[in-house]
Amino acid sequence: MTDNGFCVINNYDMDKKDIYEHLAKIYLDVSSEKKKKSKAHRRTFVFRRVFLIGIIFIFGLSAFLIANFSRSRPFHSEISLVLVPDPVKINFNFNPAKKEIFSLNLNHLDITKFKALGFSVKKINYADSISLRVEFNSAFKEKSETYFKNISHHWHDYKINLSDFKGISDWSDMSSLAMVVEEWNTKEKKGVVYIDNIRLLK
Repeated sequence: MTDNGFCVINNYDMDKKDIYEHLAKIYLDVSSEKKKKSKAHRRTFVFRRVFLIGIIFIFGLSAFLIANFSRSRPFHSEISLVLVPDPVKINFNFNPAKKEIFSLNLNHLDITKFKALGFSVKKINYADSISLRVEFNSAFKEKSETYFKNISHHWHDYKINLSDFKGISDWSDMSSLAMVVEEWNTKEKKGVVYIDNIRLLK
């Protein structure tokens, strides 16, 4: 304190105060920068996580849709001659009918180069028990048949070798292919059977 009442501040104290303020500012700046980096890191982490979940969801949905499409309309990549590309419906009512038939005119088709018959089939009534008779007829009056038992209420693909139709010796001139639901091969008297993608396989 001077004689005139003014206070004199020591230069050393001023320098010390400036240093403290400078250090505090540096600390605050560093802390603020760390907070910014932490927030940016969290945002990046959340974005990556959301992106990964989105990718997993898209792949899962794609797999689900492909699986359901495959069940609803079977996909086939083998070499084949498609005889009926769209689903056909056998709507049977055994009062008074005894059988219902889907018949396809093969129009003297030569199928000697083919080895098997393929088709997909399903029933509508879950509780019904149905066997499907499949029958070939040739222009030489040869006839042969086989049965597919316990038709499912989901699409199921069947394949049978043509050699299993023992009654056909010459496949060079075929007249018809028939698929038959018979009264004695069903549990219920009424129902529906769908047949799809009837084809000959090499």
